[in-house]
Amino acid sequence: MKKFVSLAGLTAVAALVLVALAPAAQRAGTYKVSAGLNSRQETPRPKRAVTAVGSFTGTYVENKAGAVLKWKLSFKRLTGSATAAHIHGGKRGVAGPVIVPLCGPCKSGQAGTTKISKAVVAALEGNRAYVNVHTAKNAAGEIRGQVSVKEG
Repeated sequence: MKKFVSLAGLTAVAALVLVALAPAAQRAGTYKVSAGLNSRQETPRPKRAVTAVGSFTGTYVENKAGAVLKWKLSFKRLTGSATAAHIHGGKRGVAGPVIVPLCGPCKSGQAGTTKISKAVVAALEGNRAYVNVHTAKNAAGEIRGQVSVKEG
C-alpha cells in the first residue's frame, strides 16, 4: 500500500510539473502569420493604386534568439513592378520603420525564410507590425496589411 501511495504522489508531482511547464512549451511552438494587403490601408494614401491587392502568409517557429520566419507574398494590379516589400513596425494607420526586409525587387508568389528577433516577434504578436509593397510610383508603399498571428 505504501508503494501505491508513493507512486500516486510521484505521478501527481510529475503532472503538476508538466502543467507548470506547458505554457513554456506552447510558447516555443509554431505560429501562423497573415495579412490581407490593399491600398486603403496604406499610409500615406498611394496614387492610382485603387485596385491593387495582395496577401502575406507564413509561419514562424520560436527559438532562444527569436524565431525563423517562412513567408510568401502575392500581389496583383500594382501600378508597376514591386521595387521592395518589408515588414514594418507600426500600429494600424501609422507609418513605421522597416523591421524585416522581405524582397527587392519582388515578384508575386515570392517566398523566403529569414531569422527574426524577439523584438520582431513581440511586434507581430502585439499587433504592431504590417507588411507593405513598394513601387516606383508609390515609393512609400502601395499596398499594406496589418499582420495577425495565430497559434498553429
